[in-house]
Amino acid sequence: VQLQASGGGLVQAGGSLRLSCVASGNIPTINAMGWHRQTPGKQRELVAQITRSSSTNYLDSVKGRFTISKDNAGSTMYLQMNNLKPEDTGVYYCEADSLNIATMVAERHWGQGTQVTVSS
Repeated sequence: VQLQASGGGLVQAGGSLRLSCVASGNIPTINAMGWHRQTPGKQRELVAQITRSSSTNYLDSVKGRFTISKDNAGSTMYLQMNNLKPEDTGVYYCEADSLNIATMVAERHWGQGTQVTVSS
C-alpha cells in the first residue's frame, strides 16, 4: 500500500483546511486509516482514525472541529479541519493499517507528511 498526502498550508486561526490521502496498491487489505500529527519536541500523535466500517475516533482536542472521512472505494481519506488553532500546527501524516495476506501479519504504511501552519 502506498499513500500520497496533500492539502496542507498556511491558514489564520479560525480558518479551515482539508487534507487528502490517496491510497494505491492492495486497497482491500486496508482495515483502518488515520491522520497523525508531529510537532517539534513532541511525539507523533493520532489525530483521527477511520475503520473499514467507517467507525471513527478523534483526539480529544480536535473533537467537534475535525472530521475524518473516506470515499466508498476506501482509496481516498480526508480530514476536514475547521476552526483551526495555532496548536494544530504540525506535520500531518496519513497512515493505513493493512493485513499482509501472504504472512498474515499486520502492517502499517505511512505517507509523506504535509505541513499545516496556523497563525494567530
